Amino acid sequence: MNLRRTLIVGNWKLHGTLAGNQTLLLQLRANLRGLDAVDFAVCVPYVYLFQAQQLLSGSNLLWGSQNVSQYDVGAYTSCISAAMIAEFGCQFVILAHSERRMLRLESHEVTAQRFLRALEGGLTPIYCVGEAQAERDAGLAEEVVKRQVLNMLHSLDDDAFARAKQLNMVVAYEPVWAIGTGQHASPQEAQAMHAFIRELIAARDPLFAKRIRIIYGGSITADNAQEMLSMPDIDGALVGRSALVAETFTQICRIANDLSLKSHQP
Repeated sequence: MNLRRTLIVGNWKLHGTLAGNQTLLLQLRANLRGLDAVDFAVCVPYVYLFQAQQLLSGSNLLWGSQNVSQYDVGAYTSCISAAMIAEFGCQFVILAHSERRMLRLESHEVTAQRFLRALEGGLTPIYCVGEAQAERDAGLAEEVVKRQVLNMLHSLDDDAFARAKQLNMVVAYEPVWAIGTGQHASPQEAQAMHAFIRELIAARDPLFAKRIRIIYGGSITADNAQEMLSMPDIDGALVGRSALVAETFTQICRIANDLSLKSHQP
């Protein structure tokens, strides 16, 4: 029996309007009511955090940010600190997403600093790892992911690691070649990488490795969610495009909830 509680997170990326958000969030709030076997969240653009807080407070749909600054305060135009994000009731923050690594050239050092700031702000990090198509084709997928995971782990001293465990940090495996392309890893490929990530974490803390949630991203849809979420080391999903349509995201969440209920039946 898998005792890890499944987590489904919608990553809105650069999408949203005030009117459209209100319709989507209220639909999701209503649709997910009563689905209590799984954790649900949406990570929205900074400018919509207040709206998410107002519309989702008191519901079973949590919310979070898509990034956080490595700075706490100062002359850093356009940066948003962990303390600012926390004021809007956020629980989660996505970090080290491949789109940030590529488009904004975020280095391992910067992502590690942001990870620490998130912990200090009481936010649960969703730390993204994943290989590009060329890296997978060259047989380097595990090497790339190992480097990314160890960079995060090595950035945490014992106190920071204890804080990460307390906040139930999450790792998201997102093969870069599958993000927004309609392609996705096979359930077996995804399972193998999730198990590999868990082994890397076990080298630091075997007990935490059994408890940490490792979720899959990369073109998750209602059509492939059942197979993906049935894998023993896949503890949820980081959903992109499908999170922008209430019916589709709801369907993924219901699949996850049903699977979780079945796995906990005696």
